[in-house]
Amino acid sequence: MVRTALVAALSLLIGAAGLVVARPAAAASLVPVTGFGANPTNLKMYTYVPDRVAATPALLVLVHYCGGSAGAIAGGNGKDFLTAADRYGFVVVLPEATRSEKCFDVSSPQALRRDGGSDSTGIMSMVSWARARYHVDSARIVVSGFSSGAMMTTVLAAQYPDVFAAASAFSGVPAGCFATTNGSLWNSTCSGGNLIKTARQWGDQARAMYPGYTGRYPRIQLWHGTTDTTLAYPNFGEEIKQWTDLHGLGPNPAFTDHPQSSWTRTRYGATGTQATVEGVSIAGVGHQLPQTGQLGYAVSFLGLDGTTGTPSTSPSSSPPSTPPSSPPATGACRVATSISAWSSGLTADLTITNTGATAITGWTLDFTLPAGQSITSGWNATYAPATGRVSATNVSYNAVIPANGSISIGFQAGHTGAVGAPTGFALNGTACGG
Repeated sequence: MVRTALVAALSLLIGAAGLVVARPAAAASLVPVTGFGANPTNLKMYTYVPDRVAATPALLVLVHYCGGSAGAIAGGNGKDFLTAADRYGFVVVLPEATRSEKCFDVSSPQALRRDGGSDSTGIMSMVSWARARYHVDSARIVVSGFSSGAMMTTVLAAQYPDVFAAASAFSGVPAGCFATTNGSLWNSTCSGGNLIKTARQWGDQARAMYPGYTGRYPRIQLWHGTTDTTLAYPNFGEEIKQWTDLHGLGPNPAFTDHPQSSWTRTRYGATGTQATVEGVSIAGVGHQLPQTGQLGYAVSFLGLDGTTGTPSTSPSSSPPSTPPSSPPATGACRVATSISAWSSGLTADLTITNTGATAITGWTLDFTLPAGQSITSGWNATYAPATGRVSATNVSYNAVIPANGSISIGFQAGHTGAVGAPTGFALNGTACGG
């Protein structure tokens, strides 16, 4: 079985990452579910259902790391997913491994075959149960996980490509890389980054998990730190090989940028926020993902913020081409803010509501940051300048705010002690209420 010392170290690393940001507690909570269907490996199931569920909600399967639990990921490094569920009304299913190491089986022959009778079979029973119970939008079923959960994420995406629309894996390996036949559930060749294959070989290994399938595979977002020694960094490149092959894409990215100074983001097949394959390499970071602010990018990639349909064809970091702006009537906007701060930084979530009777097409939200705050990254808008009076401009997929509709944007900032919310909001030059 997985070595105890490694599992303990991994748990401490991942757990520490989850303690960075404190969010206000929501009224909703984890609820255990029993009798959800076939469960050959005795997994536990939990759900997180926000107080206000969308009429046809998205469904996120959130898979914990080795040594973790549903409660640990919900209260730690996956907490921002639950905060997003409160905001956008989607449902979260959290599987929990019960074997002693608390790792998911992504190694046995049963685990690497569709309906094979291991952990993935039980997780899919959870998905079926939740789909029926909450009238889930079948086009918006997605999966994400960290470490062991990231490995399960890629396995589920490979085995059930007809179910999952998108996946986001933090510090994982290619689907099938951990394959073993000795019952150990640990493959040191793979974990050390020494299992190197061609893109076609990796693709064929994933296709073998669902023989005969000829449909599309889920969009996938892959994250990895360059100094990861638990699941070594070469696995990142092998994952990209696998998933570009599954999508029939070549090795050269369509778009490359640096959302933060230590990040290199590459997109394949499309260049927008919901690219076909997206890789984010983070320099100088070990097995400690996700870090503060990263789940905001995953929420948008997975479409959990309400963005669905054809991915944008222009980089989200570039100003979009939109029809001429149509400003709202005086006072026809409202902005709500939520701040989560720590010793030297903060994240700010802004919800912009068009309270007018007509849609706003093309928008810029101006606001003033408290002295000492400086934006380091943002999502769902472009931001300039980083300090003082800031303009946040729509990106291509959220240029329209419907009448009586809302959109959400946000940013991460450093601070020198001032942790207040922005002030002086104006949408297309018109002052907004709070």
